[in-house]
Amino acid sequence: MTAAADLTIWLALGAGVLSFLSPCTLPIFPAYLSYITGMSVKELKENTDIKIRSKLLIHSVFFLLGVSSVFVGLGIGVSFLGQWIQGMLTGDTGLFIQRIAGIFIIVMGLFVAGWLNISSFMKEKRMQFARKPAGYLGTIFVGMGFAAGWTPCIGPIFASILVVAASNPTQGTIYTIMYVIGFALPFLVLTFFLGSTRLIVQYSQKIMKAGGAVMILMGVLLFTGQMTRISNFLLQMVQDTWFSNLG
Repeated sequence: MTAAADLTIWLALGAGVLSFLSPCTLPIFPAYLSYITGMSVKELKENTDIKIRSKLLIHSVFFLLGVSSVFVGLGIGVSFLGQWIQGMLTGDTGLFIQRIAGIFIIVMGLFVAGWLNISSFMKEKRMQFARKPAGYLGTIFVGMGFAAGWTPCIGPIFASILVVAASNPTQGTIYTIMYVIGFALPFLVLTFFLGSTRLIVQYSQKIMKAGGAVMILMGVLLFTGQMTRISNFLLQMVQDTWFSNLG
């Protein structure tokens, strides 16, 4: 695995975290927990009983299984598509696709940061259930419905991950898995600390601007072909620091 792939994997993880902390997800996070457990938000915040917390955690895990099945499935599909396209085209297609991916990610970064308004991306589309299907299996379906929709925050970020996956098919599935892990970790942590969501929501817009800026930088690096050079530089710096500490 190249240094550039290593860096992209960590960026995919960060993209998952950014998706969860976005204004489209974090503010409604307690409501989703309430919906999948059948308990009120007040009960979830105030009840510290171990059985209730265990139930909450199990439902969260099944919800994330539903989310990951859609995200990872799309990642696998896009990776095969990217591999097929590269196989059909001749010449230096890798660089061409990389540059297209770079332009797309720059545009998505501008949108995520709020510096570019694309009206078609502002529309929210989600699968809605009038009533939650019963049991843990129903929670999986709710998670799949959440992932299969489009929101102005998550959609552009995950679309960028899919474009990167298509441009590097051999690592595409890994990128989507890391994205899912990045989304799942804060989800599980905040399941136990619902009271902290209000504090984080206050900074969600600033978090999105910072995340959008990182996406723009990544897009520029992809377009100019500098991702590998930057990655090698960072890897060398870490190795030098590590060996100097050992010495």
